[in-house]
Amino acid sequence: MPGPALSQVAVHLRPEDNTAVAARSLPAGASFEHKGVTLTLPQRIALGHKIALRRINKGEAVTKYGQIIGFASQDIEAGEWVHVHNVSAAAFERDYAFCRDCPPPPIPPGTDIPGSVPVRYWMGYDRGDGRYGTRNYIAVISTVNCSASTSKYISERVRAADLLRHYPNVDGVVAITHKGGCAMQYDGADHHQLDRTLAGFAKHPNVAAYILVGLGCETGQAIHLIEHQGLGCLPLSTKPQAAPLVLTIQECGGIRKTVEAGVRAIAELLPRVNDVKRTRLSADKIVLGTNCGGSDGNSGVTANPALGVASDLLVAQGGTSILGETPEIYGAEHLLTRRAVSRTVGEKLVERIKWWEWYTGLFGAEINNNPSPGNKAGGLTTIYEKSLGAIAKGGSTALVDVVGYAEPVKAKGLVVMDTPGYDPVSMTGIVAGGANVLVFTTGRGSVFGCKPAPSIKVATNTPLYEHMIDDMDINAGVILDGTPVEEVGRQIFEEILAVASGKKTKSELNGVGEEEFAPWSIGPTL
Repeated sequence: MPGPALSQVAVHLRPEDNTAVAARSLPAGASFEHKGVTLTLPQRIALGHKIALRRINKGEAVTKYGQIIGFASQDIEAGEWVHVHNVSAAAFERDYAFCRDCPPPPIPPGTDIPGSVPVRYWMGYDRGDGRYGTRNYIAVISTVNCSASTSKYISERVRAADLLRHYPNVDGVVAITHKGGCAMQYDGADHHQLDRTLAGFAKHPNVAAYILVGLGCETGQAIHLIEHQGLGCLPLSTKPQAAPLVLTIQECGGIRKTVEAGVRAIAELLPRVNDVKRTRLSADKIVLGTNCGGSDGNSGVTANPALGVASDLLVAQGGTSILGETPEIYGAEHLLTRRAVSRTVGEKLVERIKWWEWYTGLFGAEINNNPSPGNKAGGLTTIYEKSLGAIAKGGSTALVDVVGYAEPVKAKGLVVMDTPGYDPVSMTGIVAGGANVLVFTTGRGSVFGCKPAPSIKVATNTPLYEHMIDDMDINAGVILDGTPVEEVGRQIFEEILAVASGKKTKSELNGVGEEEFAPWSIGPTL
């Protein structure tokens, strides 16, 4: 009697693929039918792992998504497990074909033009200067690690005093602390990058007001940050905050006095921050930050493509979607260069790929060894496979710009930001660039949050969603049971609008997000 069809046990993404992805854990001895042939598994295949659909000879390309994900390091028989033990990530040429497949710009929403979609709205904070917030925070920003504890003490004292109880429109006082700020080249690349990142949080649309806290003798002086990043008055509704308050521990006379001065400053800001009210805004004011972490073999099958659908829906509204993690674009960049609006934009992405090859080589590292142990346990074999699944978060619209780490994102549409693949560092840059809401996909169970931007967590498979229900917001694993990717994508888009309007994410309900600020340092610690 014939076994079940392939579609009942695994996902075959493209007809030309010589692998399929297990939709559930399959025991040794299980069999299924594919193209009139019965394939029997000689060993157990875990959820998210790959099965060979035909014999793959040593040296032959292994394919998934209709693309090369590696090369067979030994002969692989039909029905065998395909993974790191029999696949290698050898280099191969990619045809960048700049702009060849660039789609047309979206039709403006709310018009009579055929194909136009209705304008969608959300409730947010109009800062009056082109910034639109989904949250309303006060930030205590540390210029250096030496003032990190003091900055945290200020925010903790405000919470302990229960001051926020009187100001219901204030989402909180968040301490932005980090491990850098000194022992770097003065006015060098790291100095400017840290300044840019700190300024991105100070000027973030979800931050209504802020104070700066330093030690006093650090390399990363507050005055350098203020002058080079244009930190001045920030509107608080119609009442502007004066030039940013700078507190230094050495000038204030120690930690206790600095904390007391900081608490007084926050108390003065709270009434004005509380006066800002949510108002109806169109969806083009949303800047979406995307990331995948703790990925598995189903990330590129379920959650990431669904997020890509949501990204396309947002771009159709005139909004912005940011795709980061350059090392996890590596090997799939040719699919983005083909969608670039200009050769210049496409070449900016290729230049970043080449830079990463050079940069990792400085330390004897190989960019194609990127998948982590957790990624591999979840079924990801090579960086090419990981990247092909990761870029699915960017949907199908044109690539309109490529920007540096923590640079302000100004363009409307799909934008790539050059960030590392490490989640906290990547998202820190994306938030600094202006993302006012985040969607984070995970197959292994990342619990990432990043104040001041709310982080929506999407699980790639149902077992994970059910196991970590208190941390996951959306279950994309239903796609493996037959729910269309487009339907889950629409669910994610609706959740983006709801969260932007004030709905709390699981990470917010758990209080996660104050420890995840992690600026990227690319140079030596001196």
